[in-house]
Amino acid sequence: MFLAQYPEVSLDLVAEPAMIDIVSEGFDAGFRLGDAVPRDMVAVRFGEASRMRVVASRAYMRDRQVPQSPDDLSQHRCIRSRSPAGRPYKWEFERHGHELTVDVPGGLMLNRTELMLQAALQDMGIAFVPERLARPYLAAGQLVSLLDSWCPNYPGLYLCYPGHRQVPAALWAFIDMLKAAPEGRTWI
Repeated sequence: MFLAQYPEVSLDLVAEPAMIDIVSEGFDAGFRLGDAVPRDMVAVRFGEASRMRVVASRAYMRDRQVPQSPDDLSQHRCIRSRSPAGRPYKWEFERHGHELTVDVPGGLMLNRTELMLQAALQDMGIAFVPERLARPYLAAGQLVSLLDSWCPNYPGLYLCYPGHRQVPAALWAFIDMLKAAPEGRTWI
């Protein structure tokens, strides 16, 4: 959509799990969750807040105790992931202002959410994934949601750019197009 409208513009999109310094790497802008936007950047919101979900297949849960609190996850096989820094990600929970971080057990560690969902669908354990990605599997009854009252919300996605530099016209056009695009629509 954007490149068709602006064929003279070149887009250099890099998807990195690690946080990179947008300015020192020479990028005009980057996407960040709201709580990860550097203070010296201008931020334009593009995504709604998201919620995490703890999910498992019905078959995995069939003969197991349903966890009532995050601490109960120690009795389960969990599908783990790595943080952008490369360390095992500790699951973060929150309820009634009480925050809890759990280093869950599990023999499977993956670095992509899609793979975590597939592993959960194949009865390999419990996964902690964004709700929007789990939603179709929950609606179809392929996965069940656990610990709902403990699952946190995260701030939306922001496009951020340095506030101390001249903003290129192509970036303004890109921002305007993103604002106008319906959610879920391909915008490249």
